Amino acid sequence: MSLKPRKVNFDETWKKLQTTIEAVLLLRNVESTTWNNSFSDIYALCVTDQTPPEENPLYKRTKDFLESHVHSLYEKVKKSNQILQTYNNYWECYREGAIYINKLFSYLNTHYITKKKLVEDDLQNSSTGEDTAKPLYIGELALDVWRKRMIEPLRPILISMLLKEIRNDQKVIHGVINSFIHVEQYKKSQMAFYQEVFEEPFLNKMGEDYTQEASKLMQESNCSQYMEKVLAQLKEEEVRFRKYLHDTTYTKVIHKFQQTMVADHLQFLFGECQNIIRQEKTDDMANMYTLLRDVTSGLPHMINVLQAHIHDECLRATSNLSPENMPTQFVEAVLEVHSKFVHLISTVLNGDHHFMSALDKALTSVVNYRETKSICIAPELLAKYCDNLLKKSAKGRTESEVEDKLTSFNIVFKYIDDKDIFQKFYARMLAKRLIHSLSLSMDSEEAMINKLKQTCGYEFTSKLHRMYTDMSVSAELNNNFTNFVFQKTKKNVVDINFHILVLQAGAWPLTHVTSSTFAIPQELENSVQMFEVFYNQKFSGRKLTWLHHHGTGEVKLNYLSKPYVAMVTTYQMAVLLAFNNSQTVVTYKELQDTTQMNEKELQKTVKSLLDVKMLNHDSQHEEVESESTFSLNMGFTSKRTKFKITMSMQKDTPQEMEQTRSSIDEDRKMYLQAAIVRIMKARKVLRHNALIQEVIDQSKARFNPSISMIKKCIEVLIDKEFVERSQSLADELSYVA
Repeated sequence: MSLKPRKVNFDETWKKLQTTIEAVLLLRNVESTTWNNSFSDIYALCVTDQTPPEENPLYKRTKDFLESHVHSLYEKVKKSNQILQTYNNYWECYREGAIYINKLFSYLNTHYITKKKLVEDDLQNSSTGEDTAKPLYIGELALDVWRKRMIEPLRPILISMLLKEIRNDQKVIHGVINSFIHVEQYKKSQMAFYQEVFEEPFLNKMGEDYTQEASKLMQESNCSQYMEKVLAQLKEEEVRFRKYLHDTTYTKVIHKFQQTMVADHLQFLFGECQNIIRQEKTDDMANMYTLLRDVTSGLPHMINVLQAHIHDECLRATSNLSPENMPTQFVEAVLEVHSKFVHLISTVLNGDHHFMSALDKALTSVVNYRETKSICIAPELLAKYCDNLLKKSAKGRTESEVEDKLTSFNIVFKYIDDKDIFQKFYARMLAKRLIHSLSLSMDSEEAMINKLKQTCGYEFTSKLHRMYTDMSVSAELNNNFTNFVFQKTKKNVVDINFHILVLQAGAWPLTHVTSSTFAIPQELENSVQMFEVFYNQKFSGRKLTWLHHHGTGEVKLNYLSKPYVAMVTTYQMAVLLAFNNSQTVVTYKELQDTTQMNEKELQKTVKSLLDVKMLNHDSQHEEVESESTFSLNMGFTSKRTKFKITMSMQKDTPQEMEQTRSSIDEDRKMYLQAAIVRIMKARKVLRHNALIQEVIDQSKARFNPSISMIKKCIEVLIDKEFVERSQSLADELSYVA
């Protein structure tokens, strides 16, 4: 067997090949023997002729045949009564045939044209970069011939008919349009021809049509009807064009629709936007949202209008609340507005986060609303709301109901800017609930503290946690004290029921009133001294400070016909015990000497006992004076055998509220100074404005500091030599190590 190429007659061989190529292009049946022999013939013609591909007689004859074949098809299409249908039929057949022809010429493609392409690539890379004409594979050549000999001559009539028939439901349109892409699929810029031939004139035509339709609809319809008709047409266009158009053109024509039918008429839509939202026309709101969401700068106006509407609704709901139950009314009003508009946004506006953000901004502005030169009352109201929920007085509520309400409360709490104000009031109210055993349950107290921790972080609730912990520690401490007394004396020398709460000074919002002195009643002295001995032995170095004005106790009244037990404050107990030495009358001066209380506290205590008529005032004047004398009311009666005398310490007095507010400013100054030092220690050098911005960023989780307060704190730290002004730049600060 010889490896040398066999000699062939080109004309005779080409004549056989041409018959095969024509049959393949027309998708006729070709016998396998003929198909296989054609491969051998192409191989023989290639190896006996070493000319460049484009000069190769086989390549040239194939190209001429393709051009002749396509031209004959062009003549038939041009004469057809159904040009689009005929064109598409020939194209589908030709395109599939070209794929087979490309396989038939695989040897020519692989061994000649590929090598030539590589050479052209090298020449292009070494030259100025200008693109040179590269030889085409036979399949590419077939597509190129179709473009030049079929599409280009028919271009005007094809495009005209496509634009005319594009809205008719004809599958042929899809095939014709895709042919503009497929004929250049072998090029890097394969979409360029399609865009030039079809896409650009198509988009221009659609733009003109949409402009006319929009103008007509606006004359015939109001805003609501216009939106309904535009949305209906948009759905039709989306279904139609998704069938026929390339994805890139589909996107562009839908954008053209939105631009022409919606974006160009925003003022018309915005004109009714406020009315639609104010009246909460849900169908119109949904339609407007659907139209505006895909239009540049379409939604912001709608978002702003909804935000203003929510703000007004919430402000109206939280105005004119009755003083009796203002905290509960305030929180429930905000929650009602929140729930209403969350539902509206979720169901009507697709839960769009932009509108959810608008809801948050609107409620934040209302919750933090304050009159000119006045404070924001929301943090205080929320603290009182929690206090009301967590007190035993919240009758008829189970712990699970309280838990649900506290979870809902957290929604409102997140909107507060001045969370430090809430913390101050909440801590004071928590202290009173814990000290006076007013809590509904300790589990609910702990759950609430954990909720605040999740929202604001550990630092925010650290003192609250310590307060809660102190209660359990104190219970254990009292048990140890009882054991200590028994082991020490082998008997219980503390002959009264004695319970001590030992609280950390830094955690509890309790102040020792230095102006208020107090002499412990003799009946309590033994218990107090024993506890001090016990505590000093257990914790050496710690100092106990007694806060008698927070103490309470029970006194049994044995002088009446019926035995009563009165729950009183330590101060009230001291006054009542002054009558324990068979004295029927006690003077004001004697009470002062016995209790050592200052005049203000003593008068307040005596007056509370006079108000409940446990004491008689033997003076002609109603006011308590230094000459006043007092006696026990031997005819005192009560419906209950155990009753409570109003304890002023369990109620928030105006003085305490004012004291709490004034302490907030001092705490803020210290917090800001600490933040400034932290920032400057990390940065070393920082511009004045940049420092202010960083301080604001760090503080906004607790409160919104005023720039004037930050500047004052910077000046204080400069005086304390923590920071200093730079010598080179006037607005630059440096950290002093």
